[in-house]
Amino acid sequence: MDKVSTGFGQFLPALTLKSFFKASAALVLAATLTGCGGAGSLLSNPRVTDADNDQVVTLGDSIFALSGKLQDFLEDKAGQTFRRYTLSGAELSGGFLATSVVDQYSVARSDNPNIDTIVMDGGGNDILIPAIALDPENCKTQWYQFGRLSSKCKAFIDDIYVEAVNLLNDMNADGVDNVIYLGYYYTKNGIFLLDSMEEAVDYGDMRLSQACSNSVVNCQFVDPRSSINDSDIIIDGIHPDTGGSRKLANLVWPKLQPLL
Repeated sequence: MDKVSTGFGQFLPALTLKSFFKASAALVLAATLTGCGGAGSLLSNPRVTDADNDQVVTLGDSIFALSGKLQDFLEDKAGQTFRRYTLSGAELSGGFLATSVVDQYSVARSDNPNIDTIVMDGGGNDILIPAIALDPENCKTQWYQFGRLSSKCKAFIDDIYVEAVNLLNDMNADGVDNVIYLGYYYTKNGIFLLDSMEEAVDYGDMRLSQACSNSVVNCQFVDPRSSINDSDIIIDGIHPDTGGSRKLANLVWPKLQPLL
C-alpha cells in the first residue's frame, strides 16, 4: 500500500481525500501552535507522572496544554501540583497529531491507577481540525443557513457525545470518584477565521454537558461561554491568553476545591 509521510518522522497508509484535508488542517494547526507567543513545540508539553497530589489528574487538549497556565493557576490555588497528561492537538478519541484524551487516560492509569479526581476537556479538536480545512462535517454556519447548525454536524457531534459517555463510564468502572469536564468557549476571527463556529460550540457544549450528566461517574460540567471574550483569546482565534487561562481556572476551582 502506498504510504505518505506525516511530517513527524512516521509513515501512514495513503489517506482518503477527506482524511488528507483533515491531516493538512492538523499540520497547519500544529505549525500555528508551535509559533504562537513562544509557547514551544506542539508535542513538548511535559507529562507529569509524579506530583504532590497523584490522585488528581488532568487530561485534554491545548486549552490546557499550549501554555500550561490553566493548570498552573489551579495548582497555585491548591498549593500543590497534580499529574499532567494534556497535549496540544489531542482529540477525544483517535487522531494522529497527539495522544488522544482516551489514550491519555490509559497512560495515566498505567503510571498510577490510584486516581480520585480528573480535570479534563476533550472533543473540541475533533470538530475544529476538520473545520479548519474544507469543513467536511459542515460545522461552520454560513450566513445563508440563518444560524442553523447542519444535521450532518449534529450527527457528528452526537458521535463525540457517545465517545465521551463511554470514557466517563470507564472512569467510573476504574474507581474514579469525580470528573470536572471543562467545555468550550466561542472561537474568534483570528488566523483561522473561526467566528462561524458559534452554533457548533453551542451544540457541542450541550452534548458534552449531557455526557457528564448521563454518565454514571460523578461529573460536573463547566461552561465557559459567558466568561471568555475575544480579548481573552490569542491571535489564532482559539487559545486562551494568560488572562483567559486565569478565568478558566477561576471557573474550575470552585468545583475542584471541595474535592482536594
